[in-house]
Parts: sequence; structure tokens; C-alpha cells
Amino acid sequence: MNHLTKEEAIKGAFFGALVGDALCLGSHYEYDAAKILKAYGNKPIDRFMSPGEMMGGHTHGIGWGERNYHPGKTAGGTTDYGDYNILVLEHLAATSDPPRALSVAEMIPHWMNRLENGWGSWICTMTQETYAQVKRGTPIEHLGGISNAMAIRHVAAHAYYETEEELVDAARKAMFTHKDAHALGGGEFFARVTHRVMNGATPLDAIESVASFMGGFFEHKAAQAIAKCTEEADPSSALSKEAFSDDLALTSMARLWDIGRSEPIRVGKASPTEGTLPGALYFILKYANQDDGLKKALQANAMVGGDNASRSIAIGMVLGAYKGVHAIPSAWKETLDQWEYCESLLNQLPLLKHRPLSL
Repeated sequence: MNHLTKEEAIKGAFFGALVGDALCLGSHYEYDAAKILKAYGNKPIDRFMSPGEMMGGHTHGIGWGERNYHPGKTAGGTTDYGDYNILVLEHLAATSDPPRALSVAEMIPHWMNRLENGWGSWICTMTQETYAQVKRGTPIEHLGGISNAMAIRHVAAHAYYETEEELVDAARKAMFTHKDAHALGGGEFFARVTHRVMNGATPLDAIESVASFMGGFFEHKAAQAIAKCTEEADPSSALSKEAFSDDLALTSMARLWDIGRSEPIRVGKASPTEGTLPGALYFILKYANQDDGLKKALQANAMVGGDNASRSIAIGMVLGAYKGVHAIPSAWKETLDQWEYCESLLNQLPLLKHRPLSL
């Protein structure tokens, strides 16, 4: 049973997601876990790094060549996943009097302004496509492209909406650049899990109940993650004896993705929901009941690489809701660029407005 106050859980979810994302800035889209480990001194990352820091100033997305995906960012900043969550927070704070359902039409001008004025992070293909659609006058209901990449952006909504269905609505609308059922369903899955954890469920109970409720693809992927976590924890298994057991666990849960570049990507570590969803669940389940579990999960996720930033939002929001904001190391709080700014906006949202938590 979760005995945190609502404030501790809400802020734990939001800042857990943000610090997890910021930890991935230095290695985002680097697919070689051995390279990451060597670059970080053969130990888990323990501080925020600038893009490619300790790896020659670049990361290596397999097949894309070496490049800096976030040229406007420095240590303590966030990737595009974190940026989107801050953007949605800003929008919710600006539309909280009176509280209302999230409106994509209302959010579009703010979104356009942020993209056009120093975004600084990677601009994903779906964001580019949707931006072009808006410029062409495409109706709101037809925006977005067909991408199966999970992009959770609604974490601040847990400080705004009280019911699970309101949160699901916000989660799906915040991913307005995507039309794919798996991508949108991934956002819904973690919205439901986080809400249930905030209301007293353990991560495992919340994951199992949501998986059963949503069924199909999501039930299969959750079962896959639970089984893989059990396998890795079994000292008699071959997986448990591997030096890079987390890396192998994730790559084993999805297909190879041959997309015509120099070498195929292992989808278990890439952006598609078929890999990001079970990968995030694996880290949540592995570390949920450990001391410093939030910190350890976010570190381990960053060290695996790939699209670790996408997974970090889900891991941070669920374990942050479970462990609370005080589980975030003080050094990370002090060095996250926009902690104070985001906290001031969170305190304006309906569920925190009259009872801000003093940290």
C-alpha cells in the first residue's frame, strides 16, 4: 500500500520523469551499452551530462552515424521527451482557471511558438510532419502521422485531473502528433498505471490490472516484461549471469528493425512501443521494491541506451508516484535546469494549488 501524500506522489511522478530524461541526454540514441559503460568509467551514471559528454561529444544512433541529437542542450537539460512534458505543463497551468479537458486546438499555438523559438532538442519526424500539417491548415482531428513510437507527454496531468478517464483523455490528446494505436495506447497504459499507483496500488498490481483491462497487445507486452524480469532475477538463469543482462533483456523482447540504413536496430531498445513499453515495465518491476529503487532504475535505464529517454518518462512517472519526490537524489534536484520553474507551475494546477508541498 502506498502511504505517500498525494502531493509527494504527483511531484514524484513529474520530477521522476524529468530527472530520468535528463540522465539520458548524454547517451540518447547510443545503442552500444558497452560503449556507454566504458565512457562513464565502468559505473552507472550519477550526474547529468551534456549530449555525448564522455563519448567524444556525440552519440551513435546505429545506422544514422555519429551526431549530436540535442544541439541546444547542456547538462541538466532535457531531451525532446522532457521538453514535451514541460510544454504540456505550461499549457495546463495556463488553462487551469477554470479547469477543463485538454484541448489540442488551444495547445497548438503554444506548441508552434516553442518549436519556432529555440527548441534545442531533437525534433522527431512526427512533430515535423504535424507542424507541416498545421501550416497547411489540416483540421485538428486529422493531425498526426503513423508512428509506433511511444511518446508520453502528459505527466503533469496527474496534478490536474482526478479521474483515470480524464487522464487517459489527456494522455492521448498530448500525443496529437501520433495516430498509431500502439503508440497512443502506450500513453494510455502508463496513465492508468500511474493513476492506480497514486491511489494505493503497487506497480505490479497496477500493471497487471491495466494489462488485463486493455488486453491484446498490451496484455501480451506486460506479460513479456513480467516474465523477463523474473528470468533475470533467477540466479540459475543464463540471463542473470550476463554482464549486460538488462541490455539483453530489453533486446530480447522485440524484433530486429531493418530500416534500410547501415545495420538493423534492435527494437527492444528503440522507439517503437513494442520495445519501449515492455522495456520500461522491466525496469519498473526490477527496482520497485529495492532501496533507492527510483534512482537505480533511472540509472540502469540510461546505461542501456537506445531510446532510453522515451522509457525514462514511463519509469520515472510510475516509480516516482510510488516512491515519492523525496526519493529523487538531492544532487539531481539541485542540478536539473528547470526544477524550480516546473515546481512553480505544478503548484498552480488544481490538485496542488491549495496545498503545495514544501521541499
